[in-house]
Amino acid sequence: MTKIFGHLAPDTDATGSALIWEWFLHAQGDNTAKAYVLEVPNTEAQFVLKHWGFDQPDILDGLAAGDDVVIVDTNNPGELPENIAEANITEIIDHHMLVGGLATKNPINITIKPLASTATIMAGMIAETDFDVPSNIKGLILSCILSDTLEFRSPTTTDTDRELAAELAEDLNINIADYAAQMFAAKSDISHFSDAELLRLDSKKYATGGTDFRVSVLETTSPGVVLGRKDNLMQSMADVAAEDGVDQVLLFVVDILQEQATLLVPNELVKTLAEKSFGVTVDGDTVVLPGIVSRKKQIIPNLAV
Repeated sequence: MTKIFGHLAPDTDATGSALIWEWFLHAQGDNTAKAYVLEVPNTEAQFVLKHWGFDQPDILDGLAAGDDVVIVDTNNPGELPENIAEANITEIIDHHMLVGGLATKNPINITIKPLASTATIMAGMIAETDFDVPSNIKGLILSCILSDTLEFRSPTTTDTDRELAAELAEDLNINIADYAAQMFAAKSDISHFSDAELLRLDSKKYATGGTDFRVSVLETTSPGVVLGRKDNLMQSMADVAAEDGVDQVLLFVVDILQEQATLLVPNELVKTLAEKSFGVTVDGDTVVLPGIVSRKKQIIPNLAV
């Protein structure tokens, strides 16, 4: 069996890409290939799965030494099962910067391209074959692109992503603006998440200047709902940091429509980081960062302490 999965805190691209590649490997004759998620996907991903008629992939319940795996939407060992080094990694497909640290037992196929979503990369690879792509797989690809580009608002968006999304939307008779609004509304529903769950919902570990961070991003069309929980979220940061083995949790609330982020500032460390990283003056326990929407391209590369 080939196990296909993406990163912890699975979003639409990690979840959808695993299913897309499951379909592609089946089409190639590997009927043992199976998509997994490492945790429960976020609410947007759950909406996308239901909309296109997919069940949620099983949550991976342990990884045995020697298991054949395909890793999608990450190449960071810190976002993968702890014993990933014991698995037999057969392929990596990703659109993030190369982190390093993964070791393979044999030479493998690695495809990393500077496109906005892993699904965009996969679509290009599938296009090199003569397989007839079903509508539900096209729907997943479109959803991954819209999610990771924030409907083309993110600076990670490329012409390839835009053109592919337009082509897929036409094939599927989908109005991109209407469908993206439904996706983002689903993502914005945080009512059933605890504060700790929100801080981990869409997050990645990152170290800089000798300080370990959990960098959390909440993309929403209703930032006021999240910021209404600001005090409790900041109180929960210390516990989450201690449990997760980091020095500080950073929470950026991304307003999709206004194309800006609000960073919660619970202490002097985050105040200093905000001022050094983004050239702002912090006066209070939040700071608005105009034009900041992408963790990959605008947040993590600029972090300084």
